[in-house]
Amino acid sequence: MRTRSMHAFIALAGSLVLVAAACGGQAPAGGGGGAPAAKPFIPMISKGFQHQFWQAVKQGAEKAAVQYNVNITFEGPENESQVDKQMEMLQAAINKKPQALCFAALDSKAAIPLLQKAKDQNIPVIGFDSGVDSDIPLATAATDNIKAAAAAADKMASLIGMSGDVAIIAHDQTSRTGIDRVKGFTDQIKAKYQNIKIVATQYGGGDQLKSTDLAKAILQANPNLKGMFGANEGSAIGVLNGVKESGKTGKVVVIGYDSGQQQLDAIRSGAESGAITQDPIGIGFKCVEAAYKAIKGEKLDKNIDTGFKYYDKTNIDASDVAPLLYK
Repeated sequence: MRTRSMHAFIALAGSLVLVAAACGGQAPAGGGGGAPAAKPFIPMISKGFQHQFWQAVKQGAEKAAVQYNVNITFEGPENESQVDKQMEMLQAAINKKPQALCFAALDSKAAIPLLQKAKDQNIPVIGFDSGVDSDIPLATAATDNIKAAAAAADKMASLIGMSGDVAIIAHDQTSRTGIDRVKGFTDQIKAKYQNIKIVATQYGGGDQLKSTDLAKAILQANPNLKGMFGANEGSAIGVLNGVKESGKTGKVVVIGYDSGQQQLDAIRSGAESGAITQDPIGIGFKCVEAAYKAIKGEKLDKNIDTGFKYYDKTNIDASDVAPLLYK
């Protein structure tokens, strides 16, 4: 016959089994006790999911997670105008007390108070793709967007004959990428090409439909426009659509950013002259790698330049370009 003390022992043993099982979760809150150490947990808060660019970044991050034996999550708002939604995701990630945090800011200033909270809790922060106006991130894995956009401006100048009117459609004027790409293109034109005038700079939130409407409005207001620069994938597709719907294909030089099937097809057909490609897989990989090194206390370079290339139909299939292009 079981005594009351035996029943108590069995209940206690069952409770311990349940506690042990619960310790196998993905988001460990920290070490302690004599239990085996769980994998470090590194949440990644992206700018969005709506473009294949972010899926390529995620692919690189997952590759690094396997190599460095860490657990990651990857999430972002539905579109790149939802700063408040991204702040909610960032707060939730910090609440999980991760060992490190990767963050791509939609707004270069809005996230600073939350990132300060992470720093106060000794959570290393690594930026990716788009940094913040703060020294809180120990490192940022990103393209040198000012330099890349300047290269796009040089290509635009050569393709339109060093004179004429051009326009820019970018994704936003709050993220570091949006700011730097417009600045890089604009400053290069102003510094080197006095006979080229930027007649409009508009922001479509990376949304293809909104960017299409903006492109059509610019073309209607500037019938002699010679070129348009789309500063991210959604912006570039909007430019292509706007040019096509305005009957200007082949008459207006289009230079884009990133890739995706529509841009690749347009470059092969000649509708788009070329684009800047980043290395999205490299951005994701380098961010998780830096986070792992930060957890280990290793020294990091403040800026991790992941590189860029200009591509057109002459080199779209080249061995140093093709692996950087996503569909």
